Amino acid sequence: MNEPEGLRFRRLNRPQIITDELQEPQYKGTSTYSGKVFRVTLVTLGGCLILPLLVVFFLLESPIHPELLSLNEPPLMSGCYEPNFKLREAQRLFEDQLVGPESIANFGDVIYTGTADGKIVKIEGKSITVIARLGKPPCDGSREQEPSCGRPLGIRVGPNGTLFVADAYLGLFEVNPVTGEVTNLVSAGQMVGGRRLSFVNDLDVTQDGRKVYFTDSSSRWQRRDYLHLIMEATADGRVLEYDTETKEVTVLMENLRFANGIQLFPDEESVLVTETTMARIRRVHVSGLNKGGMDTFVDNLPGFPDNIRRSSSGGYWVAMSAVRPNPGFSMLDFLSQKPWIKKLIFKLFSQDMLMKFVPRYSLVIELQESGTCVRSFHDPHGMVAAYVSEAHEHDGHLYLGSFRSPYLCKLDLSKV
Repeated sequence: MNEPEGLRFRRLNRPQIITDELQEPQYKGTSTYSGKVFRVTLVTLGGCLILPLLVVFFLLESPIHPELLSLNEPPLMSGCYEPNFKLREAQRLFEDQLVGPESIANFGDVIYTGTADGKIVKIEGKSITVIARLGKPPCDGSREQEPSCGRPLGIRVGPNGTLFVADAYLGLFEVNPVTGEVTNLVSAGQMVGGRRLSFVNDLDVTQDGRKVYFTDSSSRWQRRDYLHLIMEATADGRVLEYDTETKEVTVLMENLRFANGIQLFPDEESVLVTETTMARIRRVHVSGLNKGGMDTFVDNLPGFPDNIRRSSSGGYWVAMSAVRPNPGFSMLDFLSQKPWIKKLIFKLFSQDMLMKFVPRYSLVIELQESGTCVRSFHDPHGMVAAYVSEAHEHDGHLYLGSFRSPYLCKLDLSKV
């Protein structure tokens, strides 16, 4: 074989180089098929996720019908409201021995409170004694048993040494702390002013014992649905008067958004009422020349107020278990202008589930008689004093009630 023939032979038998371009026609159909399968799978998964949300949004009925609410921008957490850790100086008492001691009263050194399982108890030294039950056992403090067991909330000592108790489900009671005798003064569920008493909350008694002023937080929602009431912002709270001589119940003020704690003014011609949803305190005139009138005592509080009680300085203690941080983010303030989001939230989550997302931040503020803030005690994250509902002052200490925690707290005011 000569040289030119050998070159031609090598060129004809040169190995073929496989490239992507040569293979593309062979796999083009397979690639297109895989892409279609991926897109179909993606669309199917998306549909599976979105369809239930659409069903929830359009077909499921929301338990609440929220109203558009206008709240002012929260006050800055500075000055009197400057965050601190003073509530963490408190001492827990009777941990796991009493649950939900919402409100506190004292007669001398004896402390009285009501618990989540419907009991009125006496605390003397290191002992707890049950003096009365307002409802019917069995009672374990569960949501299901609350209406029959009762849920004592506000409690006061009357001028003759008896206890006046507001029960959320059962009404107003007078309890003899010595004998345990219970007298029902006003039954919850009865019609007053054309509406039913559904959420009796707090009370106060005049010095002569003649009048009992109390709040009915809502005609629509019960205590066990308090978060529904807050989120719906229903304006059906009322202030009422019970006359212990005539036995008559009178509506003094209505259209309040979650009428909660109540405290008589020193002259007893007006009462201060915390309007929880609106983060403010109202002054309702119950006698005298201004009877029937109402004005704002303190507006735009840094949290959502619960009970209000007198301080030894002549002012008032106000307890809050949820704050409106500024700077920071307040969920309730954010949602106040977005009723549709509130409805969607309650379609998806239960109240117990939602409570797990509410930041625990306990705050107690002291106000002057004029309403000006004097000082504040904080427990960010509620590490010691959680879910505070009331600050009751006695003998140089603040006793901190809670609507949820399994203990009382006691704060030595000389240390803070």
